[in-house]
Amino acid sequence: MEINKEVILADFQACTDIEDVAEAILYLEGTNWDLLAAINRVMPINTQQLPSETSNDVVMIEEVHRPNRNNDSIEITSVTKSLTNNRSTGMEIDEILPGTSRSKPNLPSRMLTFHITLDKTIHTITTSESSTLGDLKLAIWEKTNIGPCQQVLHGWHKEPPRDTTILQTLNLPRENNLLLTQVTDLGESHAEPINLTDRLSRTYTLNIRNEMNNKLYKLKFPGMHTISEIKRDIYSLTDVHVRNQVWKGWPDSVTSDDITLGQSGISYPEHNLSVNKLPNTESKKEVVDLVDTDSSVGEVESVEDFEDIPESCNVEDDIFIDNIQSTRIQYLMPSNVEDETVGTLHFAEEFEKRYGPNHPQFYTGTLEEAIQEACGKPPKDRKLLAVYLHHDNSVLAHVFCTQLLGFETVLQHLSTNFVIWGWDFTHDSNKLNFWASINQALGPTAARTVRNIDVDTMPVLMIIMRTRSNTEIFRIVFGNVGVSELLTNLIHAVDIFQEHRQADIEFEEERQSRERVKQEQDKAYQESLAVDRAKEEAKQMQEQIEKQKKEKAESERLAEEARKESHRQSVKSSLPPEPQPGDKVLKVRIRVPAGDVLERRFQPDTPLQILLNYLIVEGYPTEEYKVLCTWPRRDLTSIDTKLTLADLNFCSQETVVLEMR
Repeated sequence: MEINKEVILADFQACTDIEDVAEAILYLEGTNWDLLAAINRVMPINTQQLPSETSNDVVMIEEVHRPNRNNDSIEITSVTKSLTNNRSTGMEIDEILPGTSRSKPNLPSRMLTFHITLDKTIHTITTSESSTLGDLKLAIWEKTNIGPCQQVLHGWHKEPPRDTTILQTLNLPRENNLLLTQVTDLGESHAEPINLTDRLSRTYTLNIRNEMNNKLYKLKFPGMHTISEIKRDIYSLTDVHVRNQVWKGWPDSVTSDDITLGQSGISYPEHNLSVNKLPNTESKKEVVDLVDTDSSVGEVESVEDFEDIPESCNVEDDIFIDNIQSTRIQYLMPSNVEDETVGTLHFAEEFEKRYGPNHPQFYTGTLEEAIQEACGKPPKDRKLLAVYLHHDNSVLAHVFCTQLLGFETVLQHLSTNFVIWGWDFTHDSNKLNFWASINQALGPTAARTVRNIDVDTMPVLMIIMRTRSNTEIFRIVFGNVGVSELLTNLIHAVDIFQEHRQADIEFEEERQSRERVKQEQDKAYQESLAVDRAKEEAKQMQEQIEKQKKEKAESERLAEEARKESHRQSVKSSLPPEPQPGDKVLKVRIRVPAGDVLERRFQPDTPLQILLNYLIVEGYPTEEYKVLCTWPRRDLTSIDTKLTLADLNFCSQETVVLEMR
């Protein structure tokens, strides 16, 4: 059966990332155009490894599916070549080549128990001896909330050299007692331990420096994102395949690309990393070796010797090489972009690589963020949004990007009045994603307008404008225009925009003026209300004080009356009874201030105090009233109260007068 060398060459280049067609053909000829064998010669050299995996001896070649030109699928099976030479156990593992059915020997695996002591607390962890020290640290992390980078374990029978060390190689007993101490000087993210659930729910900022062009990417990823997904995103930015990426900055506990950011132990909220590409020097050396060992023409000592081979030896292959064209096309955006920010970063970089530095400054971020940046600000700071939609299958794309978007006057108008956002429609998946984004941002009417754009009229420049509270598509400039027509459309859009913006500014100023008047009125009303409230509170306070005074006076009055009543009752009980009428009995008449007269009989030898006590009983205490004799006038309350009435020369019928003091 005749083989299609052109298809095999294209698939080989896609799988191995070898750009040089002649170099790729050398590999294929060395294996008699056996695609699988040629890939196996290249992949062990170009296989990407994590920094933490540099000590491992197993290299994985991932599964690759690439469609050929006839829409048939060529499947490259996963090939695993074991290069392990387990020096610590002295056990040899045979190399497994493609097509062999030899299986690896099954090694016995014990369960090990670790008693981890931390601050007088013992945590028991059971794990297989086939697991690594890093797996043990992850288990300790879940138990103690201490990250793998913070853990220092003491008490090993044999100290493990690294986190990737398999526990079986340490010849540990079934029961192991270890002491755990925590290293706290690991940056801000390790200042206080947190549980794994919180780490997985966080959002991490990765500062990734591209060592190939010295560019810095600040990308945000959720804690549930795996390292493998991050590497695929970087592939879309740098066009360096995952297997060819060389990373620096991952913690030593990272032993697999399937580990999430939350489990990796990186710093929070930011972590610094760098990525580079594996050098191709070894690959080129391998090409020479292939020619030396597999050439049917004879031994060739150098590439010059290979070029000196007579043309008659391989006429068919020479014709094939002359006519071959690389089928690899670097689009402005990779297929099925899920993160719009990453997609726009890739778009801007590839646009500059393809069309040069003289181009608009594309905004990197989501469509919604671009709309907010241009249209979501106050009218004075507002701009137009120009959405550039690209399609590589359009014959107008190259002219539009170089001659129109690169024109100096066009660039000045765009940079002064527009925020420019770009997207690539070449892949249908990205087109569907854009339809969903614009439907969410501007509604179904705008999405319907974009869906009606035909590929033949692309690329297009879609101008989006905000007036009052509406953000909508103002105009679509198709790719079949000239520079003057494009400038006319831009100038017209700017003029209309300036008119609407001025109206919006005036409306906003009027609204703010009304708002200020309303605020001043509200402020004056609140101040008046506060004054009235203060007056009312002062009035209530005064009333409360008066009430308290009255209550106090009433309380004192009642207390005084109670005291007087108590004294009156005491005096009443000590008052002798009134004597019966007789010759020697004195009758005393007492005129009170109200005009009434009191009468009582007393014995002549009765002391003056008894008379005063009688008056106290009747309600006329001596501290309030004076008792006066009419002739001679004298105050009986100011003389000795032990004197008798006879001593005071009281007659048989005596009259005294009460007078208030």
